[in-house]
Amino acid sequence: MIKKFITLFKLGRKVAKSDILELASKFQEPPLIIKILFKILAISFTKKETLEANKDEGERLSSSLESMGTTFIKLGQFLATRPDIIGEELSKRLENLQDRLPPFSSYEAKEIIKKDLGVETFNTILNLSEPIAAASIAQVHKAQINDEGTIKDVAIKILRPNIKKIFNEEIDAIMLFAFLVESFVKKTKRLKLVEVVFLLKEITNLEMDLRFEAAAANEYAENTKNDAGFRVPQIYWNFTSENVMTLDWIDGVSIRETEELKRRNIDTKKIAEDIIQHFLRHAVRDGFFHADMHQGNIFIDNNGEIAPIDFGIMGRLDRLSKRFLAEILYGFIQRDYKKVAEVHLVAGLVPKEVPIDDLAQALRSIGEPIFGQAVKDISGGKLLKQLFDVTEKFNMQTQPQLLMLQKTMVVVEGVARKLHPETNIWTTSKPVLESWLRETKDPINTLNETIQSTSEVIKRLPEFPEIMDKANQALTFLASGQIPQNSNSFTALNNKKSEMIAFRNQSVIGLLLLVILGLLVF
Repeated sequence: MIKKFITLFKLGRKVAKSDILELASKFQEPPLIIKILFKILAISFTKKETLEANKDEGERLSSSLESMGTTFIKLGQFLATRPDIIGEELSKRLENLQDRLPPFSSYEAKEIIKKDLGVETFNTILNLSEPIAAASIAQVHKAQINDEGTIKDVAIKILRPNIKKIFNEEIDAIMLFAFLVESFVKKTKRLKLVEVVFLLKEITNLEMDLRFEAAAANEYAENTKNDAGFRVPQIYWNFTSENVMTLDWIDGVSIRETEELKRRNIDTKKIAEDIIQHFLRHAVRDGFFHADMHQGNIFIDNNGEIAPIDFGIMGRLDRLSKRFLAEILYGFIQRDYKKVAEVHLVAGLVPKEVPIDDLAQALRSIGEPIFGQAVKDISGGKLLKQLFDVTEKFNMQTQPQLLMLQKTMVVVEGVARKLHPETNIWTTSKPVLESWLRETKDPINTLNETIQSTSEVIKRLPEFPEIMDKANQALTFLASGQIPQNSNSFTALNNKKSEMIAFRNQSVIGLLLLVILGLLVF
């Protein structure tokens, strides 16, 4: 515990000497005791770090967090999803926080591959490049492997050296700080700061097992193998481990390069519509979707196919949520508000005593103003947010997995409109939703789905059942924003709390004994 205090002191000095607290205070005022604490920690004979004056406050805050390394980057990204803690404005400012750091050396990368995969496997890897891209947790190299007699270009993702140790030491120190804040600033107790930090620790530790990301990519590829114009890179399991992941190299153009796409005669209007349709199809058909579909994670390969990368954050919907999503979106497209209200009641999302006509009227208050706008300006993601806000007044049960989907939908729509500003979200979505609803009403199809679902995890990845368990656990954490009470993580959280309470009590007793001893001696 003393080591945690030392680490916490070092982190506190880092924060205090930067502009983070000053900038964050402009969006959300911290408690006075926190401001005083950091003023004390900021006392220094060296010059305080300053950031570029030409950036706005949000950009400066993001830059400051980026400069402080992995733990603060991950903390900032996670808090961006928790406006209930840091406020809406600060949450929005952190959404653009970039996940990038300088690369580590190729020598270290090679040593990690040798240790994880073995020297014999390492020796079969050809033309390993210098780092192509580097983020806070891992970096990517291009290479070639011999896959059953065929030489293939691959991307090899490698975790940073000692990243797990560094991250866990720092996050444990931040958890101790959260515990102390909760102990001394009683009004912060409702925010459950310790649980928030612990949840970040659990999610990031699972992200730092690259077999989990590989499992997600494998499942995603299996689901989408028959989707025309969409290709998920293949995972090479013989070259994949906890710290190393190998998958197909994507030769193509990032969708952020719209001028290059046009130069290659790629129809950006069709690509924009396809991205929306594929995303919706994966959500309502498979209940498994890419939850980080920003411009940097989507490429158009040399065959003109959409090729996503980076499968560290995926979203999952259960059968009820899939049905709910399709029915409400289609109901809004048809402007059938009573139908949408009925879906809420049948699904048990609002209490049965809620008058259906009152709920339909509330839903109309969302739909009609939207349809008064130009159709190209209507956002499905924002519509879902308004829906959740209104139905909360009718005691609607929180559907956290749908909140993740809503956030992703906003990103996907933004990506599509940057490719083609006139993209009509609703015309594009309608055929996908109609097709899925028609298929799910087929009793034979429903029976087949039930039979298939009992063995789908085993079928997808028989050689790594424990990783799939981890994958499902991580997706639950990500989707729900909370730790299930019957999980091992919940037990671990309670053990951590007990440890910190014992330390706090021992510290208080120790301090009292020192005071008493001082009084007796002097």
